[in-house]
Amino acid sequence: MLTLSLYYATNRNHLGERWSPDSYGQDFSADRANNLRFGRVTVDVSENKVKDYLHDTVNKRAGDGESLASYIEKKLRKKHHISAFEEPEYSSKTTNSPLPSTLVFQELKKQMETKRDLVVFIHGFNVDWFEAVASALALELMLNRHSQDNDDLKDTSVFLFSWPSNGAMMKNKAYLSDRNDARDSSIAVARGFLKLRDFLMTLRPKHKDPVINECGQQLHLLCHSMGNYVLQHALISLDKLNNQKRFPQLFHHIFMCAPDVDDNIFELERPMVNLHRLAKQVTVYYNNGDLAMYISDYTKGNTDRLGHNGTARPFQLHHKVSQVNCSKIVGGITEHSYYLWATVNEDIRQSIDDIPYEDSTRNRQSKSAQVWRLT
Repeated sequence: MLTLSLYYATNRNHLGERWSPDSYGQDFSADRANNLRFGRVTVDVSENKVKDYLHDTVNKRAGDGESLASYIEKKLRKKHHISAFEEPEYSSKTTNSPLPSTLVFQELKKQMETKRDLVVFIHGFNVDWFEAVASALALELMLNRHSQDNDDLKDTSVFLFSWPSNGAMMKNKAYLSDRNDARDSSIAVARGFLKLRDFLMTLRPKHKDPVINECGQQLHLLCHSMGNYVLQHALISLDKLNNQKRFPQLFHHIFMCAPDVDDNIFELERPMVNLHRLAKQVTVYYNNGDLAMYISDYTKGNTDRLGHNGTARPFQLHHKVSQVNCSKIVGGITEHSYYLWATVNEDIRQSIDDIPYEDSTRNRQSKSAQVWRLT
């Protein structure tokens, strides 16, 4: 038996006891949409089954993350434990109790001190609480599947931000509801970014760069599908909350996977024109055959999606932004969660490990300095 553990932040409503909930629901926290809860969820799984999924062959490469996520989700629905960190005003302890965000960041710092990078994960559309947790845990296991056999590779931890995606299909209403909830979650995400920045600032006396400690650990952000729409509006909220000061460079890499946002999002006077300021590198992954992007384009009245054909004007990208066409690897018209696929997931991990894009060990072909195709 293997016990999996995941730290999280959410603005969903709790179901059951506030500090030991059974789950989180499809609505915002009763305290308002920008209220963040922090905590940890654990679940027991079969170690042998996990190994089987990590070694299953997908497109001639090892690792079936989607099936692994489905397995973990089933285990979560049967039995799990959630421990939410109490806020000082509700705590029976002293009034000097640390904030829940500080408790989580301290725990994550301990993980990073054991030579672990940290990936903040924001999920997409039509995802309930259990699916969000399962995807985050599967992502962590997939990212670490090679480090288990190679002492030179450091492990990576995943931290989940879960917004109230409905997790239930209601024709067009579910998509539109999730889109509104994604937009309304932006302040919560922006507040989370600033809380993270403030915590990192407390490390400045020890480290010149608070984002990278002396052992080389780094922070990354991975957004999937409509999670990128959450990020888009979080940038707008961050600009306001930060008094229009320059964005803090919190992340080493930002990975935009199957992004359900406009394909001109990086252009002047568009919401993500300054996304590169938040990170040292930004990578967009897209699939020409992504049915979810097609539906978003043509049945929801959206403009062309970034996750379908990449950026509208790739040769005008900022030098820190690159894009990767996954169509040849992914294939089909229903593939949307390919960040959990063997080859794509491995490309993400290679970026985390700072392997150069042009390195011969990477399965990429260059179309230009910032445009790539997975092979």
